[in-house]
Amino acid sequence: MRTGRRRTTLIATTAAATATLVTAGLLTSVSAQAAAGCQVAYTVASQWPGGFTGNVTVTNLGDPVSGWTLRWSYGAGQQTSQAWGATVSQSGSQVSATNVDYNGNLATNGTASFGFNASWNNSSNPAPTSFTLNNVACTGSTTPTTPPPSTPPPTTPPPSSTPPPGQQPSNLVGWATQNGGTTGGGNAGTTTVSNASGLTSALNATGAAVIRVTGTITCSGMLRVRSNKTIIGNYGATIVGCGFNINGDRNVIIRNLTFRNWDDDAINVQESATNIWIDHNSFSNGYDGAVDIKRGSDFITVSWNRVFSHDKTMLLGHSDDNASQDVGHLRVSYHHNWFDGSNQRNPRVRFGNPVHVYNNYYRANGGYGVASTENAGVLVEGNYFENVDDPYHRGEGDSGPGSLVARNNHFVNSPTGQAGGSVATIPYSYQLDTASNVKSIVTAGAGAGRITV
Repeated sequence: MRTGRRRTTLIATTAAATATLVTAGLLTSVSAQAAAGCQVAYTVASQWPGGFTGNVTVTNLGDPVSGWTLRWSYGAGQQTSQAWGATVSQSGSQVSATNVDYNGNLATNGTASFGFNASWNNSSNPAPTSFTLNNVACTGSTTPTTPPPSTPPPTTPPPSSTPPPGQQPSNLVGWATQNGGTTGGGNAGTTTVSNASGLTSALNATGAAVIRVTGTITCSGMLRVRSNKTIIGNYGATIVGCGFNINGDRNVIIRNLTFRNWDDDAINVQESATNIWIDHNSFSNGYDGAVDIKRGSDFITVSWNRVFSHDKTMLLGHSDDNASQDVGHLRVSYHHNWFDGSNQRNPRVRFGNPVHVYNNYYRANGGYGVASTENAGVLVEGNYFENVDDPYHRGEGDSGPGSLVARNNHFVNSPTGQAGGSVATIPYSYQLDTASNVKSIVTAGAGAGRITV
């Protein structure tokens, strides 16, 4: 910031809007381009009788911003309702969207995106003609193009990107309970899949769904998983050869599946994906990570899984050079997992703080248990380490040390490990099992086939 500059808010100007007809509905976009401050993109992504879904992206072109509020007014009686990625409120025609805790800090050229559902009166749905950012009026004007009256909107609303109705599972604990919680497919309809093509289509479909996997499915590569999905295996359901890729989506639950012989990762969570629950799965004999979480992803719980006959288990943060995207994110809870002879990365952590590793059973891990690196903050508590030469340490390879606080752990033929530094406070409530009981608790309950579905 230049010396003497007192104006810290951003000024945006708006450009002309465009309308594009697509097969799924009518797309109207408005771009607000700032000469020195920011860029705002407002999009009506889908529209149906009585409702529409809007998406907004804010790009900061100026100095770093800590906290933002975007405001606009509707001119045709539109009313916002559900929102995700921002806290959205409306008084009369005036709409205010304020950042949530994970996207309030915008570096230069950084972006934040959010969306919402809203109602309209079916006669017109004009885009906003002006915006303000942090209480500074955007200059310029917009000339939005409304959908032509000769083109009817869809007769049924398309699925939204917001979590569907349905309560968060009562047994979900940890970071996935934060940021609005995790419901997966909620009360959406169930699709049963038994082959690779059916699985690929169901995972990649837009809208909320509960996907039941039955039998053994052989596939290759990484299958894209979209938002608002619950993927749950019937007894014995097995995925052979491929993995799941959650790439920037949110609100996904993966439970009761056996993954083996995957050719990349079994589950890869990346590009700021949020609110993910990975629970009661089994992993063995894969190529790379069993559960890798990276690139700014956040609010994730990994619980009651078993990993065996495998080397690189759970990576959290993929590169020492990715601090700009990862700091303030990568908050994950790992609890009641059975690291059954898995070699390393149980987990290996960069940048995330606090990361909570509790009530896991470690058996004969040949490399190490937990590594905290690159200024991460990891709380290791209530775990059971048996025949583990290196239960936990700070730093790994070329990565500098992070903080690691260890407490209430139980050791059998294992040293105490290396701890040091401080870790941020855990924000959620949880029940800590007595560490000496963790082996029997976890071996009786972890892995696929241990829950009723």
